[in-house]
Amino acid sequence: MADLLVADELRKEFGGLLAVNDIDFVVPERSIVSLIGPNGAGKTTFFNMLTGVYKPTTGRIVFDGADVTGKPPHAITERGVGRTFQNIRLFEQMSSLENVLVGMHARLSGGIVRSILRTPGLRKEERGARERARELLRFCGLRGVDEQLSRNLSYGDQRRLEVARALATEPKLLLLDEPTAGMNPQETNEFTQFVGKLR
Repeated sequence: MADLLVADELRKEFGGLLAVNDIDFVVPERSIVSLIGPNGAGKTTFFNMLTGVYKPTTGRIVFDGADVTGKPPHAITERGVGRTFQNIRLFEQMSSLENVLVGMHARLSGGIVRSILRTPGLRKEERGARERARELLRFCGLRGVDEQLSRNLSYGDQRRLEVARALATEPKLLLLDEPTAGMNPQETNEFTQFVGKLR
């Protein structure tokens, strides 16, 4: 089985603070891998480097055979890395469906001229995107919430909506940053089973 992600001696310093110290990390294709550590250990900082939010101080990140070290977040998303966040980051004033559509942005080809002219091709692409977003909501166990504002969903459903939005980017690798934080044991068990289904 090939390695989908390889982080080699990844380090991040903020001024004089060493947040991540020379981490080597490998994610084989089609695997579920956990990164475990106490609060403040640098897990989210590590995720932020993998997704382009932070540029590593030193080290190298290879994803799907290409060096992506220091690339901006949109470029890494386009290559196939999706993620959720430790603290839920949904668009609270938008519906569940709209939140998922935001995730699809990197994969749509509308363009300014097609958007202004509302061409038949653009309208077809938008219909397809809405149907795909509904499919992702159902896949993530979110039925009947398409038009609900994301802020009105339960905590567990907000976590699932974040996953649906991340899946909308069509990732080859999905990074879940503390996905069960704040969940009770039953919700945690259900989410763990859901992660198995995602693979």
